Amino acid sequence: MNAERAKVGCSPVTADPSLAKLAQAFSEDMAIRDFFDHTDPDGDTPWDRAKSAGVTNLGGENIARGQADADAVMTAWMNSAGHRANILNCDYKTLGIGVHYAPGGPWWTQDFGF
Repeated sequence: MNAERAKVGCSPVTADPSLAKLAQAFSEDMAIRDFFDHTDPDGDTPWDRAKSAGVTNLGGENIARGQADADAVMTAWMNSAGHRANILNCDYKTLGIGVHYAPGGPWWTQDFGF
C-alpha cells in the first residue's frame, strides 16, 4: 500500500484501530449475509456504518472478494480505476483493513481515513 502511494508522492497511511474494526466488521457482515456491495442489505453506506460505530474520519472504502492473499487483492485494486484512486488519494492519512476467510471468500475491506 505505502509503496504504491510513495510512487506518486503520497505520504504513508498509518494503521487506525477504529477503521480496522469497521473494516473487519464489514468483511464479516458481507460473508454472513451473503452480499457484496458497499451498501449493505439494510441500505447503510460506509458512512452510515462509520457513524454508527463512532468513526468520524472515514474518507473512502475499497472492497474485494475471492483474492487468495494480500498481494492478489492489491493487484486487483491497483488494476481498478476507482480502487486505485482511493489507494493513491494523498488526502488519506489512516487505514483499516479487514479480511474474513470463509467459503465463497475471502472478503476484503479497506477503510481509509483523514
